[in-house]
Amino acid sequence: MRFLGRLIVIVLAVIGGFMVLGTVFMTVAAVSSSREKPLPAHMVLSLNLDNGVVETRPDSPLARFANHDVTVLSELVQTLDRAANDPRVNALVVRLDGAPMGMAAAQEVRDAVTAFRRSGKRAVVFSEELGGFGGSTIAAYVSSAFKEVWLQPSGTYGLSGFMLQSPFIKNTLDMLGVQPQFSGRWEYKSAIEMFTHEKFSKEAHETMDGLVAAWTNQAVDGIAASRGLKAEDVRALMDKGILFSDEAKAAGLIDRAGYWDELDKSLTEDGSAMISVNSYATRLGPRPEAVKVALIVGAGPVTSGGGDGGPLGNDNSMAAGRVTQAFRDAVKDPDVKAILFRIDSPGGSYTASDAIWREVNNARAAGKPVVVSMGDVAASGGYFAAMSADRIVAEPGTITGSIGVFAGKFVLADLWKKLGVTWDEVHQGANSGMWSQNQPFTPAGWERLNAMLDHVYADFTDKAEKARKIDAKDMDAVARGRVWPGDKAKEIGLVDENGGYAEAFVAVRRLARLPSQMPLRLAPFPQPRSPFNELVHALRNGGLPMDSEASTMLRTLVKVEAMLQPFEAMLSEQDNTLRMPPIETK
Repeated sequence: MRFLGRLIVIVLAVIGGFMVLGTVFMTVAAVSSSREKPLPAHMVLSLNLDNGVVETRPDSPLARFANHDVTVLSELVQTLDRAANDPRVNALVVRLDGAPMGMAAAQEVRDAVTAFRRSGKRAVVFSEELGGFGGSTIAAYVSSAFKEVWLQPSGTYGLSGFMLQSPFIKNTLDMLGVQPQFSGRWEYKSAIEMFTHEKFSKEAHETMDGLVAAWTNQAVDGIAASRGLKAEDVRALMDKGILFSDEAKAAGLIDRAGYWDELDKSLTEDGSAMISVNSYATRLGPRPEAVKVALIVGAGPVTSGGGDGGPLGNDNSMAAGRVTQAFRDAVKDPDVKAILFRIDSPGGSYTASDAIWREVNNARAAGKPVVVSMGDVAASGGYFAAMSADRIVAEPGTITGSIGVFAGKFVLADLWKKLGVTWDEVHQGANSGMWSQNQPFTPAGWERLNAMLDHVYADFTDKAEKARKIDAKDMDAVARGRVWPGDKAKEIGLVDENGGYAEAFVAVRRLARLPSQMPLRLAPFPQPRSPFNELVHALRNGGLPMDSEASTMLRTLVKVEAMLQPFEAMLSEQDNTLRMPPIETK
């Protein structure tokens, strides 16, 4: 049996090696082919936003291959900027039905489209069902940034407003015999309310209502300005909800009720070729004069550890080990003139957030300016990691702040009784059972928990006061777990500027003392793993069981990897919880 097991391991390793080799050579061939084929003299760039946008591509080459057609925000912004100044590009056309993106991402896309339109080139959005029965106001908001809005005659226009909703499971826990024991700092830190309340508290309701009001105002004002309408008229249309295509046209929300083949003909009848935005960007290649800027992306909950997503995917977390190493590598790289830290995180581990905060300060001390660009959310631990940067940029709709902390546990003693399960224990130490879910906190344990929360909250607010130059009294007014939209966060000093990547680029150039029009080359840190690195990583980290035969195969693959480094070089050109409450946006 052991021989059979080793044989299977060897066969799997060999198959994996050939698969990786095949992937490398096919990719090399594809890149070579794309380089040999020049871009057309006349182009229309096409983009499908129905899958939304993402902050970054996965580390894993297999995951990158599976997600090769995703739209990465930073790449989209830079590509449209280059396309606006490329005489070969005549127009941009985007297909958009729904918009699975947050408000800040929508504003980022709108900013990029608006900048493209300044070139005088045609910018068109086509939809079969613009939000429609899904009621996607964000889709309507994004579409309004285009010069022309086409809607299929049978389609509908969704403009039903915004809603935030959250589940509350207190009654469910009561029925199960589960007792939540949590404490937070302070009254606006509402993440624990889904376990302890039946509905939003007064403070949570105030926060959620503030976000919805801000997003509604931003959407109404944006649509009104882009479409040449009055804000009050847009609000009246929003209250009406779903509009038929003829109603949307009469209201001035769309320009034409037509079909895709009609639009396609009007775009290409002059001989222009339809080229996807991703294909265009890949075939352009980097600008040789561009200055290297490290792009570090922290997306997802803040966690401890390295954030290894494995060979088949990507870890959807802002892993401290990965982010801190990225900062250290960027600081050591003499070609990196500044660091752009993109954050899209609802928060998470206090100690992990603090570790990232430390590396941001270390980078600045080493002479590398750090600019933070916030995505849909940079709250709690996400804001903790951001607050000491040289400059913080957030979209008006970015969920910001939530300076606070909570911790606790679920007590399952009554649940075990209902299930007929009994437990026994031995222990040493008065507080050895403090975190056991089989018993509630003792008075002494509860006191220590709250002392810990006081310590974390004091550390958070003290660092925020110093980083943002806000005195203690004013900090108390903006902290206590409060959540702010990005435009309000700018008013109260939590961020410096409103905008997206374009505004962050301005800050990077200013801090790095670069000319205002100097092109930037965003270099991802850490660098995505190559196919061979992926296999080596998997073998070394438990992806396959290791014995002498597998080790031999590994050493062979490492040698092969070294032989193929020129190909890889060519390809490379192309605990305590600081967290937001779970909310669903509609």
